[in-house]
Amino acid sequence: MKRFSFSLLFISALLLLASQCMAREQLPATARVSAFYAALIETMKQGPELGFMGRYEKLKPVITKTFNLQLMTRYAASPAWRKASAKDQKKLLRAFTAFSTATYASRFTKFDGEDFKILGEKEVPSGGIMVETHLTPKDEEPVSLNYLVRKNKKGEYRIVDVYLDATISELATRRADFSAVIKRDGFNKLIVSLDDKAKKMGLVAIQ
Repeated sequence: MKRFSFSLLFISALLLLASQCMAREQLPATARVSAFYAALIETMKQGPELGFMGRYEKLKPVITKTFNLQLMTRYAASPAWRKASAKDQKKLLRAFTAFSTATYASRFTKFDGEDFKILGEKEVPSGGIMVETHLTPKDEEPVSLNYLVRKNKKGEYRIVDVYLDATISELATRRADFSAVIKRDGFNKLIVSLDDKAKKMGLVAIQ
């Protein structure tokens, strides 16, 4: 009887652990980052055959669905964003989307045994959820990449910032860079600058 009870408790514990693991896997913020990593790895595996433009076209809908690009563009270009016309805001959003996609297409050119691992997630005081991950290149030390995920106006989870080594905000860096260009050359020059950078990475035509 004791042996049966122990076995029953052991099985129950395993089932509980399995259910907890499944629950963690199904958390929407983590699922958003996990889906992005899966698409990125798939593209990397086909990378050499696809070439830059092939990777760009494959990643663009994924990045558009994964990141809140409008919020990121608005924040990175503030306070000049609020003063810009709706037409210029739309142009900058297009340029930022092309630049962001081109950056991933140029950095992740092929799969060479990289390990993308999601460590967990936690709520942050400023609002949203931080999904903690490690990217381990082949034969190298892991790099910490944390993704800040928040709901958009439709209630969908989207990435709004990426933190390198858990501290360096990509969005804050972009804002500093964008502000410098806008202050020196103006809002429209930032659009031209982003387009030029995307073309240098290999983008044939800005869409």
